[in-house]
Amino acid sequence: MVPARLLLRPLPRHFYSPPLLCRLAAVRHRSLFAFTGMAGVPATLSASAAQIGGFLSKKPYAPPSWATHLSPMPSHTFSLGHFPTPIHKWNLPNLPEGTEVWIKRDDLSGMQLSGNKVRKLEFLMADAVAQGADCVITVGGIQSNHCRATAVAAKYLNLDCYLILRTSKLVVDKDPGLVGNLLVERLVGAHIDLVSKEEYGKIGSVALADLLKKRLSEEGRKPYVIPVGGSNSLGTWGYIEAIREIEQQIQQSPDAQFDDIVVACGSGGTIAGLALGSRLSSLKAKVHAFSVCDDPEYFYDYVQGLIDGLQSGLDSHDIVNIENAKGLGYAMNTAEELKFVKDIAAATGIVLDPVYSGKAAYGLLKDMAGNPAKWKGRKILFVHTGGLFGLYDKADQLSPLAGGWRRMDLEDSIPRQDGTGKMF
Repeated sequence: MVPARLLLRPLPRHFYSPPLLCRLAAVRHRSLFAFTGMAGVPATLSASAAQIGGFLSKKPYAPPSWATHLSPMPSHTFSLGHFPTPIHKWNLPNLPEGTEVWIKRDDLSGMQLSGNKVRKLEFLMADAVAQGADCVITVGGIQSNHCRATAVAAKYLNLDCYLILRTSKLVVDKDPGLVGNLLVERLVGAHIDLVSKEEYGKIGSVALADLLKKRLSEEGRKPYVIPVGGSNSLGTWGYIEAIREIEQQIQQSPDAQFDDIVVACGSGGTIAGLALGSRLSSLKAKVHAFSVCDDPEYFYDYVQGLIDGLQSGLDSHDIVNIENAKGLGYAMNTAEELKFVKDIAAATGIVLDPVYSGKAAYGLLKDMAGNPAKWKGRKILFVHTGGLFGLYDKADQLSPLAGGWRRMDLEDSIPRQDGTGKMF
């Protein structure tokens, strides 16, 4: 195979013979699916990122042709993510006969903003700025990936960020620490208000955000509220746009058509955008969502509200299949689930977060094992929604499963001299 770097610079004259050109074109064609997206631009250099000053810029939004009837339609977005994210084969063990699993790496959408939330925030932050906000408010769990991404995006755009984080009543009056997402949030200067799970359950996220909004407004601030997970009808456009991205990647590799899309579901916006986009576009893949918190019926109703908010005229039950994968509960894991995350990392190099994609992949492979005929011969696209910062909160539970270590055995006969090894 010709190295990817050779495809990005002129080739010597002898490379331009017709047979060799044909072979190079085939190599480039195959490589585009794994490494590139629109118009052959490398995945790490999307159209906005390729231009100096393009990243973090505001740009007019034009929807896919198949989504122009949806309303309301965003007018602008901010370029916050590194898109398109790669799609590649995922060599999972013990798949049904003829089944292929590919993975879309939305965990690679950025470092501080990694994961699915950045796609929604591109639209939500543009709306916040358009409304003249000087700060944003959002709500989530103590290790919320969405809250971390919102805190970073806000600081990128010179906005203050206020986070209402849900935690145990045993520690609600204590310093929450600097583990995982919390470390990033506090480094970028987010203002954190803690509430107990019991208070959250009785008051609700909407009332809590409205209370903080009222207090900030009384202080002369101009707050903008982003819902849990960024999951409202505006945020749904993030994954409608992701479907367009997948379409464009498939156009570069026409043999890579997908029968199914599989993803974790935590707040509903991602699956609403994927399901609506897949139905309206040429993709027409079945969308399967594995719920990691509330029950499937809750999410069918919630997704219905999101797509009704875009005047889609569709029924959520017709465009997405939602299955329960919450196990012990949100952000809680069995030993078997954590062992699965470790085993998949060791077998394939793909590190799944234990809260979202880990549970979704666990649910998928469990369903494949129990219903192999359902998945036999199908080509599946699994969307990795990121969340790796949350792994650090599970370090104690993962410790017994992690790989071992040892001190290197250095016999006395090995020559030694001070200053030989440079401590770079």
